[in-house]
Amino acid sequence: MPSHVFTEQNSASCSTATTYSAAPVPSLSTLVCYPSSNLLHDQERLAQYRPGGYHPVCLGDTFKEGRYRVAHKLGWGGFSTVWLARDNLLAQWVALKIATADSTSESRELSTLQSLQRDGASDYIPHLLDSFTHRGPNGVHQCLVSELLGPSVDTVVTDYHTVGDRLEPEIILRISRQLLQALASVHEAGYGHGGEIYSSALERAASADTFILEDVSGANIVFTARNLAHLSEERLFNVIGAPQSSMLARVDGGPLCPSFPKQLVKRVAWEDWIDEDEEDIRLLDWGEAFLHGAEPAKLAQPGDLRAPEVIFTGRFDHRIDLWRAGCTVCTTPVVWSTRCSDVSLPRQIYSLVFAARPFQYLGNEAVLVAQMINFVEELPAEWQTTWQAIQDSSRRSFPTEEATEFKLDCRFRMMVDEPELMPLRPIIQRLTRFLPLKRISAAEALTLL
Repeated sequence: MPSHVFTEQNSASCSTATTYSAAPVPSLSTLVCYPSSNLLHDQERLAQYRPGGYHPVCLGDTFKEGRYRVAHKLGWGGFSTVWLARDNLLAQWVALKIATADSTSESRELSTLQSLQRDGASDYIPHLLDSFTHRGPNGVHQCLVSELLGPSVDTVVTDYHTVGDRLEPEIILRISRQLLQALASVHEAGYGHGGEIYSSALERAASADTFILEDVSGANIVFTARNLAHLSEERLFNVIGAPQSSMLARVDGGPLCPSFPKQLVKRVAWEDWIDEDEEDIRLLDWGEAFLHGAEPAKLAQPGDLRAPEVIFTGRFDHRIDLWRAGCTVCTTPVVWSTRCSDVSLPRQIYSLVFAARPFQYLGNEAVLVAQMINFVEELPAEWQTTWQAIQDSSRRSFPTEEATEFKLDCRFRMMVDEPELMPLRPIIQRLTRFLPLKRISAAEALTLL
């Protein structure tokens, strides 16, 4: 099959945001590029550009009768793409989030953001500025306009790690504190995040009044960017990087299916971002928020962030987010050592918040659980039978001896030099207890910092 090929091109407008009739989406093998490019492989999947999927966007496209002009791509997720846009009415830079057509009718993001802003949790969510719907070749899409935010914590931590550096302890503590404050505030307001969920149970939750939060990850935690909204385009691109785009074309030279964008745009690189020591954090992606008591049947969880109650009982409640918060804090920079009875972890400096996680998922549930055991405590007695069944199913055995020292204690004792980071140890311990009822709340965790 021919390779995907792109024609490198400057950031110019290549389409108008108009309505097309739905047409069959051609096979990706019918597309070519001149010359070869990696954008197809490290950006959003083109297969998502289909009826019901992403809206095709090009640099220079305008929305809401010309008010918003697209200038760059900020990112994407399973249910949306996010673009840097110029608000021509208010003369400022904003983030324009365009939901997939399939998710638009079921998304709770707009109503949840509006409710959170009313209920006093607005310090930790994107500030919503405008909303509208847009009809395109793939359907009708919900569009949310919010304040321009900075890079994700994941992005910043990865950049530090790439050059052999890491965040300073005071920044690590500040991010941890603000994350706990965000969770406590959102819970107190009766809401939760939800994240990417396979199935929703909102219909049966009409009488409930509490949301739960279950998807906190470094990709969904971003820095504010208070100094960027009113920069000139040139100065803004000096910080985030100038747009790089590549044209799509068909092998046979025929017209491109209207479901596809005419160009693929590389996500912002945040090349000269230096404000992580000054900015606060926000929690993103509220499209799947759900009510307490109406938990979905399944969660789209990263393998290495799966909470143990999901594995052992198939059930969960709002305390699942405490486990994830503990895992987030747990990736505090430490040098893992084979002397701490866990030879599977590499010897390197780990950075804060999901540049690396305390557990590694390699496609085997038994291996994941084995890493959890004696991390902060022994496996509860009521889960031992299920644990044996998991081992039998995997055809592997993981004998566990009585721990003389739990893994987390060993790692902190032998590998964390900064005394400022020591208060994180009891927080991690109490957030990552096996049984949800034994985990401390985010508000209680704050008292330990």
